[in-house]
Amino acid sequence: MVIQVNVTLPADTVRAKPLLAVRGLKKSFGNREILKGISFDLMAGQTLVLIGPSGSGKTTVLRCLNHLETPDGGSIELMGEPIGGAFVGEDAKWQPLGERALAAQRRRFGFVFQRFNLFPHLTALENVAIGPRKVLGVPRAAAEQRAAEQLARVSLKDHLHKRPSQLSGGQQQRVAIARALAMEPQLILFDEPTSALDPELVHEVLDVMAELAREGMTMVVVTHEMGFARKVADRVIFMADGHIVESGPPDELFSAPQDEKTRHFLRHVLNR
Repeated sequence: MVIQVNVTLPADTVRAKPLLAVRGLKKSFGNREILKGISFDLMAGQTLVLIGPSGSGKTTVLRCLNHLETPDGGSIELMGEPIGGAFVGEDAKWQPLGERALAAQRRRFGFVFQRFNLFPHLTALENVAIGPRKVLGVPRAAAEQRAAEQLARVSLKDHLHKRPSQLSGGQQQRVAIARALAMEPQLILFDEPTSALDPELVHEVLDVMAELAREGMTMVVVTHEMGFARKVADRVIFMADGHIVESGPPDELFSAPQDEKTRHFLRHVLNR
């Protein structure tokens, strides 16, 4: 006689662990406290959008995630691994990783900046292939094949051999996205990727980002494009004065914000 026993595991046991876990993140520049204890999780395949007024700390969050800026407190873990080092002991003394270990960790993050930062003397193909070649040690032919594939992914297969000066701003930013993708990161950080573009070119970049989200790329996006945030994000965080004021699914946060600061911000940016 076989006795079947159905066991219901606690929710915490079966819940997947976050790809990225941020706890109590703090950062100051001089006497100015920019981040005042930021905490959030990001699951693999999700898109997290950070919104808020200028100076609220959104870009600083991104720069701390891959340690372009060293946090002053808190922790950042990628797949359970502390990024950059850790605060240890009763006095919470920072113990950084060595440069090689930190460089290896940074390669797990892609970063797309406001400005495209392309090498002006290199073609689009060369700009995308240089990272895999120089950083990952991929042979030239394989690196260029990878670059061509990623440029096709962002609808630039007919522009491989053009230099940045021959491309529009939207095309240059798409080259920058392809460059990040070519490094095969675990997640990509976008810092207002459309802010330097003419209005008619913004959709080119947002369409590519929306497609990446559909494909399951994990992304953290700082943007003032509220339509994109509402349609593409799995979760939206509203920041002000170095704090997370409110967060939630985009439909909830945009339709029924709970905090007056959030309501004031949305009225301003949405003109309602």
